[in-house]
Amino acid sequence: MRPDDAEKPGVPEAAGAPDAPDEGALAAYDDLLLDGVDVTAQVRSVETSLLGGPPTLTRLQVAERVGVPMSLAKELWHRLGFPHHGDDDVAFTDADVEALSLARDLVMLGILDAESQAAMVRTWGRSFARLAEWQTTLLARVAMREGDPEERLEELTAEVLPRLEVLQSYIWRRHLVSAANRMLTPAPGGEPTTRLAVGFVDIVGYTTHSRNLSEPELVTWLEGFEDVATSVVVDHAARVIKTIGDEILYVTDDPVQAVEVALALVERGADEADPFPAVRAGVAYGEVVVRLGDVYGSTVNIASRLTSIARPGTVVVDERLQAVLTGDEEPDDDDPADAPDDAPEPTDPTGDDLPYRFKRLRRANVKGFPGVRGRVLRRTDPKH
Repeated sequence: MRPDDAEKPGVPEAAGAPDAPDEGALAAYDDLLLDGVDVTAQVRSVETSLLGGPPTLTRLQVAERVGVPMSLAKELWHRLGFPHHGDDDVAFTDADVEALSLARDLVMLGILDAESQAAMVRTWGRSFARLAEWQTTLLARVAMREGDPEERLEELTAEVLPRLEVLQSYIWRRHLVSAANRMLTPAPGGEPTTRLAVGFVDIVGYTTHSRNLSEPELVTWLEGFEDVATSVVVDHAARVIKTIGDEILYVTDDPVQAVEVALALVERGADEADPFPAVRAGVAYGEVVVRLGDVYGSTVNIASRLTSIARPGTVVVDERLQAVLTGDEEPDDDDPADAPDDAPEPTDPTGDDLPYRFKRLRRANVKGFPGVRGRVLRRTDPKH
């Protein structure tokens, strides 16, 4: 979601507070209650299964066993999004002792300083809370389709969750390999790779369309958008940074692939036979700060602002990306103030050698970047 659209109504937040209830999970939970299932007993059974035993410790006992100040333990639990418990509440197990001990070890080894500790723990909490909500919703819905939901839920917990844990660990390791390759592979000249193409793709008319959908229909519609957009991004060797409701943010170190992603999604949205919604896109190229899986900096902000000025079904790029795509050393930052708005610009002095053509847009005053001037990018051969 673009910063200036942060309050857009009706957009489900992608990574809200860890303890925010998931409506799908609540609905499945209500269904179990209406069917007379002893949910309390099932919760205790799941808790015992996942944590290796029933709670037998208070938080004071956990901190004492690990040998850390209670203030540090409370801070870690809070940032992980765990429920608040009093000093006398018996709510912890030996697994909590081990987890706190591992966190202490990382601090002592110098892996986690005060700043990175807060950021990483907060990221863990939000990411895993969202994943857990989705998984419990899925299991509850599957259980409801069986004759005995109570028995089926217990079976699913025993059969499915261990497999999910192994699969999650594998996926995490694969992403570690990819992240390590990006970090350790030097760019030409030996400098670390910090220059990226950043793209935003935004659903056109989201607010109006969402008002005509029921909640399940809205979820299905948005999931379809995310699924197709993610597939297209991955197919072009780019990577999704995040999806936020009606928008997806992606990056790649290949400027050509960055615009190909945007064009592919815009073309799908323009196809009336394709259920993929109409979209618009903004892509910029430049220095990017990558931190904890997210991206920051003026390049990201410019790409977001370009999306806000793009018309439905178009891709708008910044001057630097145009320069890279056309082989110019530097963008033409000195356009005369009286240059005609929306005048076509040649992409190459030799004519039709390049696959893209550009059209200069009128300067726009957008938040943080007054006078930004984008270029509409189109294929030279529209039948491509």
